[in-house]
Amino acid sequence: MTYDASMPFAFESAPPLPPWLAREFPFRRRVLLQGGRRIHFVDEGKGRPVLLVHGNPTWSFVWRKVLRGVLAEEGLRVIAPDLLGFGLSSKPARPSDHTIDLHVETLAGLWEALGLQNVILVAQDWGGPLGLGAAAARMALDPSSLAGLVLGNTSVLAPRRPMRTTAFHRFSHLPIASDLAFRGLLFPVPVLDRVQGDRDSLGWPEKRAYAWPLRHLRDRAGPLGLARMVPDREDHPSLPALERIGAWARDYRGPVSLVWGTRDPILGRALARHQEAWPQASVTSLPAGHFLQEEVPEDLVAGIRRIAV
Repeated sequence: MTYDASMPFAFESAPPLPPWLAREFPFRRRVLLQGGRRIHFVDEGKGRPVLLVHGNPTWSFVWRKVLRGVLAEEGLRVIAPDLLGFGLSSKPARPSDHTIDLHVETLAGLWEALGLQNVILVAQDWGGPLGLGAAAARMALDPSSLAGLVLGNTSVLAPRRPMRTTAFHRFSHLPIASDLAFRGLLFPVPVLDRVQGDRDSLGWPEKRAYAWPLRHLRDRAGPLGLARMVPDREDHPSLPALERIGAWARDYRGPVSLVWGTRDPILGRALARHQEAWPQASVTSLPAGHFLQEEVPEDLVAGIRRIAV
């Protein structure tokens, strides 16, 4: 079924977390019901909205340190959704169910349902193109929807050689082997520390939290689905949507803050093309890895503060 953001929606309280996880993630959580899907999200604070969009294979838990920092500021409201297939949101059954359009429309639907305006969009990994796609959709209807961008270790602009993917993404396209690894072994959760600058920043307790929403085999299509959304050929179905999002991003001239970990083996080198596209951006380059939220959350909070003032 195609997601339609104009469908009726309702909100309900989020289901409880196990005590060990609730202690680490004690934030107000809600669920949006729309189009037959459940979107779980954190909704804390009052004031200008800050929308935090995660990537693969995490969920809103990845933002907990950033949440604490932002909520210490005056006049900010933080919304951190779980993408479909992750966290406590609905989980499509097949990797092929995951498309850029599906995720963009779902995020735009949440944005619309909450009536958000002057949003500071903060995104990492797949959260970048998916969040910008939602921002473009909302701004087409309401130019006051977006106040600025804080982006870290993502790719909203295609590289000059977009088919030159990482070994991780090439592996995800291998039949049988990738299914066994992603579904059977919960790959890549057990090895997330390997993409960090400081490997101690993402240890067993964090991996346990990222594994918990994917504890059932039937719920593990999301990480493989998002990995396979990365183009590996000229006719890949993600390319048209990525090209539209990239064109919109290059035309955007609002405030931008780039916070980048240069020791990220996946997207560390992507900073240069984003700096080139946005000469107005403030840039913080750090010897950190892929999951900045775990390693340098204070620098992301500082980037948000720069947009919020």
